[in-house]
Amino acid sequence: MTDEEREVAMDKALKAMTAFSNKYTTNTGTYYCEDKGIPAVVIKGLAEHKVTLGTPLCPCRFYEDKEKEAKEGYWNCPCAPMRERHECHCMLFLTEENDFAGDDQTISYEEVKDRCGGCEGL
Repeated sequence: MTDEEREVAMDKALKAMTAFSNKYTTNTGTYYCEDKGIPAVVIKGLAEHKVTLGTPLCPCRFYEDKEKEAKEGYWNCPCAPMRERHECHCMLFLTEENDFAGDDQTISYEEVKDRCGGCEGL
C-alpha cells in the first residue's frame, strides 16, 4: 500500500469508526468520556487496525499476535466484555454511572481529527 493509498484508507476507516462509535453509544445508552481526547485516540486506533488488520481490534491491549487475535474476534470492537457486561477497557463506551462519563453520545469526524492533534495517518 502506498502512502497515498494508506492515507485514503485511514480517512475512510476513521469516518467509519466514528460513525460506528456514535451509533453504538446511542444504541447501548453509553457515553463518551468527559475528556473527548480519550475517545478520539481510541477511535483512531480502531481505524488503524481496520486498515492494517481488516477489523477494529481493540487498540488498548497488548497482543503477541495481533493477526491471530483479530481472527478470533474476542477483542474486536465492541469486545466480548463490552457486549456482555458493558465493560470497556479503553473507556470509549462508558455507562452513565462511570465517574468519567460525559454527557455526549456523539463525536464528529472533525473532532476526532482535531483531538488527535496531528496523529500520524490523519
